[in-house]
Amino acid sequence: MKIQISREDLLTALQRVQGVVEKRNTMPILANILLEAKPEGLDIVATDLEIGMRGLYKATVLETGSVTFSARTLFDILKEIRQSEIELSVGDNHWVTVKAGKSQFRVVGLPSKDYPALPAIEREGLMALPAGGLLQLLKKTVFAVGEKDTRYVLNGLLITLIPSGGNVTIRLVGTDGHRLAWAEQDITPEKQSIPSSETKVIIPKKAAIEIRRLLEEDDEQPLLGFTKNMLILRKSGLVLTSRIMEGSYPNYQQVVPKESSKKVTVGKSDLEGALRRMSLLSRDKAHAVKLAVASDHIHLSAKSPDLGEADEDIPAKFGGDTYEAGFNARYFLDVLSVIETDMLTLQMETPLSPCLIQEPGNPKFKAVVMPVKV
Repeated sequence: MKIQISREDLLTALQRVQGVVEKRNTMPILANILLEAKPEGLDIVATDLEIGMRGLYKATVLETGSVTFSARTLFDILKEIRQSEIELSVGDNHWVTVKAGKSQFRVVGLPSKDYPALPAIEREGLMALPAGGLLQLLKKTVFAVGEKDTRYVLNGLLITLIPSGGNVTIRLVGTDGHRLAWAEQDITPEKQSIPSSETKVIIPKKAAIEIRRLLEEDDEQPLLGFTKNMLILRKSGLVLTSRIMEGSYPNYQQVVPKESSKKVTVGKSDLEGALRRMSLLSRDKAHAVKLAVASDHIHLSAKSPDLGEADEDIPAKFGGDTYEAGFNARYFLDVLSVIETDMLTLQMETPLSPCLIQEPGNPKFKAVVMPVKV
């Protein structure tokens, strides 16, 4: 194998796969990427056995062939090289030579036959989505997905496709048991790609993060589809596949409070700033901050036996009875970071019930944060 490729294209490819390659050495070859030189260009493949990514990149192929070697090593080399053209060639015992100007690196490789094969992907049945729309749904939900939770399915993002006539509602839900985020959007895809019935799948948080990164690159329309045990996303010449997680997602609709008139209206920047200031003196495990809601303001306070105490009033509007509740400030700040309106509403039935956070006039986004003892 021998190819010439631009540094920029190869660096882009390596940046894309850094999040996919396996960091833990359960199988050494999973820390590698697979390079396949074909007449039409260079195929670069990465997988951790749950998520796979394949992309075809422009290259001058002087000799076809394939090899695998360390994704991290090649990425680090490319970051330090300044020449615009790179030459890659494979020698005896799968050693890979990287040439750039007067610099030359020889890197240990492994045979491509040992690399796990990605599943074959059909183009049919994939649904075109608005790139910006899917990206917004991911941004508004991924933060709430669990991280190494003992309840396995909470480490995944629930994707639901709900067909209705010629439209499809895409709903994403993430929760770790302490907070929840729900976002949905209606689209009108091509008729042949509309699912015949409601489809629910759970994908790993890592896959959701990688999809979000791909969508952030440009506005090109992605194609999304599912098989019995796999999610498929096509975009910009790339194919991303993810294993679908097994198990039943909790009944999140029971957790989300029904809308009522007991709503507090408050400015996003006022609440965000006050929570950040209170959290400076709330560094315990729960990051607890107390909110005391009155008719025209919210009183925030935090105490720490080691650091001291803080309190602050911010303007708000509330037509109900005064109440107090404690919350994890970090969970609240995560929600506020994805709120797009200047104002937001908070709704609680009792001081011990979940708090529903919404953007006024937007029923397609809901966030819930559970209270904590203060």
